[in-house]
Amino acid sequence: MLSIAFQTHVLANGLTVVLAPDRSVPVVAVNLWYAVGSRNEPPGRTGFAHLFEHMMFQGSANVEKGGHFELVERAGGSLNATTWFDRTNYFETVPSHQLDLALWLESDRMGWLLPAMTQEKLDNQIDVVRNERRQRYDNQPYGDWDERIQAMVYPPDHPYHHTVIGSMEDIGSATLEAVEEFFLTYYRPNNAVLTLAGDFEPEAALARVEHYFGGIDPGPDLPPLPGRADLPERIGEPVRERVEAEVPLPRTYLAVRIPSLTDPDFPVADVASSVLAEGRGSRLYRRLVRGERLANDVLAFAFPLTTGRSLMVGWVTGFPESDPDELEHAFERELEALSDVRDEEVERALALAETGLLRQVEQLSSRADLLSMYQTHFGDAGRLNGELDRLRGVTSGRIRAFAENLLAPDNRALLTYIPSEAS
Repeated sequence: MLSIAFQTHVLANGLTVVLAPDRSVPVVAVNLWYAVGSRNEPPGRTGFAHLFEHMMFQGSANVEKGGHFELVERAGGSLNATTWFDRTNYFETVPSHQLDLALWLESDRMGWLLPAMTQEKLDNQIDVVRNERRQRYDNQPYGDWDERIQAMVYPPDHPYHHTVIGSMEDIGSATLEAVEEFFLTYYRPNNAVLTLAGDFEPEAALARVEHYFGGIDPGPDLPPLPGRADLPERIGEPVRERVEAEVPLPRTYLAVRIPSLTDPDFPVADVASSVLAEGRGSRLYRRLVRGERLANDVLAFAFPLTTGRSLMVGWVTGFPESDPDELEHAFERELEALSDVRDEEVERALALAETGLLRQVEQLSSRADLLSMYQTHFGDAGRLNGELDRLRGVTSGRIRAFAENLLAPDNRALLTYIPSEAS
């Protein structure tokens, strides 16, 4: 069991603050989670959460455009942000004597972003995001796989049906008024978790948080998620799609609905994906890459999603001469074979998972992010301390039951890319 010391406080405006002191190195990780992601975007506004990841670096009332990066890096720190289906996070790691700087910067854009927002900045970032979509999705080999898989696994009225980056049309039609409304709804203290991990004295750090964030007004009550969040545990029938595209090699993606991150059985699905394709000792690698030489590379992972049902997805990449039918059949065969998983395979996967978790906890930045995650999704940052025990509770019997229940043909989405003649 992990034993990370922490304390949790809630300011009067609703901001949840998690403090995890560690005086071993003179560094502090500042991590801010907003409980808003692509799942909160109604039709016509897809991509707004990701667009805000960009807009939040365009300056605020007291910070010039680009000043966030400049000030943190000049102080010897690092920073970034990411957007996901269920959240957006902003984070800095700074020398401990620069904690005030990081808190001031995050509070200024939480409380006073709109006075600095202009149509020019919005237009500029719309162009940046649309170009990002072209580079990562539209003009990248296999780039639209997740967009296609999401549409196959989740119905049109589900919050996960569309991608995090959104559609080109919705991004391009974003107005200043709509963007401001989205900000005022979601980027408020009562919809955020601020975690500090590192070299600080908790009482003094909490006073500084109160100083910078305490005067920010809470937001309105959050609207319900758009669309239908509840889903049957299975897709209901096999879903298949083949795409002829400019890709170098044939590749098959296989996705299934699995329990959500907040379900007690999510670790089972997570470990099962590791048994399937993590490392050279995994089933797919041993059998399809080394053994039968059907595949060039393999991968599988479980998405940590919280709304309705999550997603386990993997891929098998063939060779120029590979038969797409053979790739698909081989992948499905190995998926079904998890119903006969052996104890030693599970032990190997658990060892990898434990090592990965311990490495995350060892680093202040990822430790702070995990604490923010557990506080946001479970209402309990301390849940992190029990994660090793939950992993160790995954047995071969639980994986066999999972495979028999959820890896059946009526819960599979199969997407195969075939190189076009032009490619």
